[in-house]
Amino acid sequence: MGNPVRKNKDRWLGPLAIVLALTLWECYAILVVKNSFLLPTPPDVLSAFLELSQKGILLLDFQVSMLHFVVGLGAALLIGIPIGIAMGWNVKINAFMDPIIELLRPIPPLAWIPFAIIWFGFTTVSAGFVIFVGAVFPILINTYGGFRSVPRIFVEAGRMLGCTKNRDLIRYIAFPSALPSMVSGIRVATGVAWMCLVAAELFGVSNNGLGKNLWFYYNLHRMDCVIVYMIILGLIGLAIDMAFRYYIDRYFLKWRTGEVA
Repeated sequence: MGNPVRKNKDRWLGPLAIVLALTLWECYAILVVKNSFLLPTPPDVLSAFLELSQKGILLLDFQVSMLHFVVGLGAALLIGIPIGIAMGWNVKINAFMDPIIELLRPIPPLAWIPFAIIWFGFTTVSAGFVIFVGAVFPILINTYGGFRSVPRIFVEAGRMLGCTKNRDLIRYIAFPSALPSMVSGIRVATGVAWMCLVAAELFGVSNNGLGKNLWFYYNLHRMDCVIVYMIILGLIGLAIDMAFRYYIDRYFLKWRTGEVA
């Protein structure tokens, strides 16, 4: 474990980095670029943020995008985890499913946008479908890898201790062993899902959302508003990742930090 005193002393480094980045941005935009269309200054972006906030546009776009994100990632979890478990635990299911998975996995998620529009129209399901395609394979592959790498000695020990059914072996032996790999897959899938959300909305799968209006304001040559949306997308993605890591480390992987209770 790190030194708490040292950690407290280092807390100022993060804010310092942000202040330096904003200062460099301001100086470069004013002294070098000298064109607010090519690179707006931080005050320009702040003014655009206040303008969009007062109109209520940002809140609406946030709600729409989060709905798309939850629908797509939720579907990926519901489908990717069970299939990954089945393929990792059962050799026959793996042999049956593997050719299909390996055929579909290399197809870029954005290639499915035309079918998403044709099948579902400009709806939440359409955007969620594109996000699902991007997120499901990292979840599935990491779940499969986690279950395939469960040490055989763990399984044998579980059987000797009374876990004779596959259901019990999966629940009490394989799942805890595979959980770190599954968590890694879900974390990767979360990042991919967020990128797919922006791309899906930007290419017209949805009529609203952060990605949709980012492109809308680009067409209006409002690059200050474009940067507002870029920063919001980055902050939301960071917040989702931090919350996910905190929740997983706090409730599922406490043994990694030596916490027992």
